[in-house]
Amino acid sequence: MYVEKRKFGKRIKYYLVYSYREGGKVKKIRKYLGIDLSNNELEIAKKKFGKEFPDLVKHLGSEIFSFRLTKKQIDVLNKYNDRIKVVHLSENEWNKFTEDFVYNTNAIEGSTISEKEVSDILKKNLANRASADEIETKGVAKAVSFIRKTDEEISATLLLKLHGLCFEGSKSFSGKFREVNVVIRNSRVEILHAGVPKEELKDYLDDFVDWYKENKTKYKPLVLAAILHNQFEHIHPFQDGNGRVGRLLLNFILIKNKYPPINIMLEDRQEYYWTLQEYSRNDNLKPTLDFLIKQYKKTLKEVTTK
Repeated sequence: MYVEKRKFGKRIKYYLVYSYREGGKVKKIRKYLGIDLSNNELEIAKKKFGKEFPDLVKHLGSEIFSFRLTKKQIDVLNKYNDRIKVVHLSENEWNKFTEDFVYNTNAIEGSTISEKEVSDILKKNLANRASADEIETKGVAKAVSFIRKTDEEISATLLLKLHGLCFEGSKSFSGKFREVNVVIRNSRVEILHAGVPKEELKDYLDDFVDWYKENKTKYKPLVLAAILHNQFEHIHPFQDGNGRVGRLLLNFILIKNKYPPINIMLEDRQEYYWTLQEYSRNDNLKPTLDFLIKQYKKTLKEVTTK
């Protein structure tokens, strides 16, 4: 058991890490202790949470993310799923969704392609000197088509494939996990989030895939999609393009469970960022679920009259 420190701008976040062996593999549990703790506060937190780890391993027997939920907590989260109505889209409605999704998900990340230009780009072949924004317009649309049709399960290979579809021809590292550390900054150059250390990336991704396999039937589709999307963004496995792949992953889970997709709107990106921070800093998933339900209703208004 040891303390892990992570820089967050000029501040330091502290995690208690407990390693244990299961099925021949070394696994880790991380518990967030606090930010900018004094030595005394750190010792108190270590003693408090250190006693819990052995019992957690006995009762749960498998690694999940930075928080562990009781059956009652899972039931509370699953009730959020009852607030959405399943609607199946026609092919024309899917085309409309794809255009809207491509525009919004790229614009959130700074694309200069307008909504009307998206429609035009998707209808024609790209010129030899197409810009990165144009290439990524086509790429994200290909990725939407892929997640609609594929029978694959979540895996590291699937994540690489989604990244490759989105960014082949526009980023030299398309389809590759990062080998550098990354941070996300706001317009004031303040650090909003730091991806997991590059040295721990493989462990986090292994846990991500294992958790999905072991827990995919415990959570209803909206909740499962929210957890996986948020944890993916917390890990930030790519040098760039994590937001777009994460939003594709969100919809991959929904579509796989025969739910309609969700488009996260450009106009709501600040609230979206805040929900991600609430999850990453405080293990609080509820703001994300409330936000996704609102985005779901907006999406249906945009693409269908049902």
